[in-house]
Parts: sequence; structure tokens; C-alpha cells
Amino acid sequence: MNWLRRPAVLALRDRLVPDELGMGWAPFVSLAYLAFLFLPLLVSSIAAANWLPQTLLSTAVFLPLYFRAYWACGRELVLIVLAMTVLAALLAPTNPFSNTFVIFACAFAPHLVSLRLGLLLAVGITASFSLYIASFMRGAPLTIGITYLVGTACFVGSYFMRENQRKQVALRLSHEEVRRLAALAERERIGRDLHDLLGHTLSLITLKSELANRLWERDPQAARQEVREVERVARDALGQVRRAVTGIRAAGIAAEAASARLLLESSGVKFQYELAAPPLPAELETCLALVLREAVTNIHRHAQATRANVRLTSEGSGLLLDVQDDGRGGDIVPGNGLCGMRERLQVFGATLRVDAVRGQGTRLTVRVPQAGLVATTADAVVAH
Repeated sequence: MNWLRRPAVLALRDRLVPDELGMGWAPFVSLAYLAFLFLPLLVSSIAAANWLPQTLLSTAVFLPLYFRAYWACGRELVLIVLAMTVLAALLAPTNPFSNTFVIFACAFAPHLVSLRLGLLLAVGITASFSLYIASFMRGAPLTIGITYLVGTACFVGSYFMRENQRKQVALRLSHEEVRRLAALAERERIGRDLHDLLGHTLSLITLKSELANRLWERDPQAARQEVREVERVARDALGQVRRAVTGIRAAGIAAEAASARLLLESSGVKFQYELAAPPLPAELETCLALVLREAVTNIHRHAQATRANVRLTSEGSGLLLDVQDDGRGGDIVPGNGLCGMRERLQVFGATLRVDAVRGQGTRLTVRVPQAGLVATTADAVVAH
């Protein structure tokens, strides 16, 4: 079934059914119910002699209506549902299983704006169709019963599916809002920290510079002492700013993995991770966390995967970070994200390898040597 993951096939699927619905291949699997239209092939006595051409023609008309229904809303969707019912009524004289179209119509009814309107429409079309076929078909009670039973089941199932989709969309929106608020709070915290850090220091530098300027002619020795004090205060402030920036840029690998699970599972991707590495230098952990963030973002946006795995373990005297997905794979075009990963990892002598097989997914492997595990804060700051 690997051909189902080919880009051309996936692109065709997304043109027929909106990818935003997150339904995958489910709409195409549902078309298997059209097989009921062709049951007269097994029992030819239950249908008219010319049932097959009319059934094929009705199916050809039904398919565009079916796929359009996934894009439609409001009045257009009501008209599509009614058109499916009319199609079933036109086919009923020659094919007793034409109620299949009515069942599809009931499945789309809950997708209307109002649940009450959808329920009224579903009841109305099943009742009108039942009255129609009861006027001329033998065995009409059985057909009516099947129509009501299966139509109701499809209506209820489709309703809960729609509610689940709405909850998933709301969950994604809430996650995005949480991230936005967290980023806003972080920016405000950074502003406060820098203000508290630099406000007093810059005021002190200003006062000592003014004092040195006044002492310059009268007491050069005291003026030079004040200038040296200004230099000391400025260097101390620079060190504090560097430490603050290092803390701001720091990102924990565990926190990043938890955030990745939140992002991917909210979009239907099953995510598992294993973090079995020893404690890492802060600079290396931040680098690996940023690499993981970029890799997970690519999976979320481009891979169309159903499963992803992350593993961080010791490998000999070094470290291994492995990120895999079962998405569409294919050719990797190096961009800013991939280049940024390599640049960050070069600081620690680490290597990055990306293996992507079309239709089988992508694997990103990072190997950090022993030398990278003992990198000092000073080395990382200078390298950046």
C-alpha cells in the first residue's frame, strides 16, 4: 500500500477532500458502501432488467456530489443532500437498493450549520423517500426499515465525527493561543530583567563618567581611577548580559519533547520519545532542543505522517539523537532550517544526517562526539 503515500496520490486526495478536515482516506473508504447498489448482480430477480446501466449512470452523477459535499456548507450542502435523495428516488423503480444514496445524504446532514436543521433534513428525506418507494415497491417495509435504521446510524456517527473535528480544531487554536501568550509573557520578562540588570549599571557608569570629566584637569590620578572603575563596571555588566542571554536562549530537551508531543498529537500524529542520555551541558542541550524543534515543525507541516519517534541516547562515548516519521519522505531540499541545524551542531563537532525514502518517511540522525559533550560555556558563546 506504499503507493497511497506517493505525493501525486496524496495531492489528488487533498484536491478531492480538504486536508484541513484531517480525515485522511476515510471518505474514500466510505465509498465501499456503494457496493450495495450492485447486489442485484447476485440476485437478478430483485431488480429490473435494465438496472445496471441506470445504476452506473446514477453512481457517476453521485460521485461529484459526494466529493463536493466535503467542501460545501450552508445552502449548497442542503442542495447537495436533496440532490442525493432525488437521485435515489429516480433509481428506486429499477434498483431496490437505491436507498444507499439516502444513507449517504443522512451522513452529510449533520455537517449543516445547525444540528436541528440537519436532523430535520435527515428525517425529512428518509420519510419522503420511504413514502415514495412504498407506493410501488414490493417489500417496501423492509427497505423503509433499513433506510431508517442505517440512515439514523450514519447521521449519529457523522454528528459525533463532526463534533470531534471541531474539538480538535478548538484544541489546536487553544494550543496556539497558549504559545502566543507564553511568548508574550517571556518577552515582558526579558524586558523587565534587562531593565533591572542595566538600569542601575548604566546610571552608575553615567555618574562616574561625569565625575571623571570634572576631575580630569584638577586631579588626573583620581580621574583615571574613575575611568578604570567605569571599565570594571562595564565589563561586569557585559558578563551579566551574556549570562542573561544564555539563560534566555536555553531550552530543555525534555520540555521541547513534551511540547512536540502536544503539537503532533493535536494534529493526529502519534508521538513517542525516549530520553536516556546523561545530563548535558546547557549549551549542547539548548542546541539539541532547537534541532528537535525544527525537525518536529517539519513533520507537522510537511510530512503528512501518522507516527513519529524521538530517541536521545548515549552511543559509545558520544551522543545520538534520532528523529523518525512514517510520512511521505521524498527528496529533501536544503533550506534555512536544515542549514541552521548544521551550523548549530558544528559548534560541538556534531554531524547531521537526513535519510528520506519516498513513501516510507524521513529519519534525522545527529551524532555528538565526546569532545562536544565537554564544550564550555565560553566556547559556545564565542562560537555563536
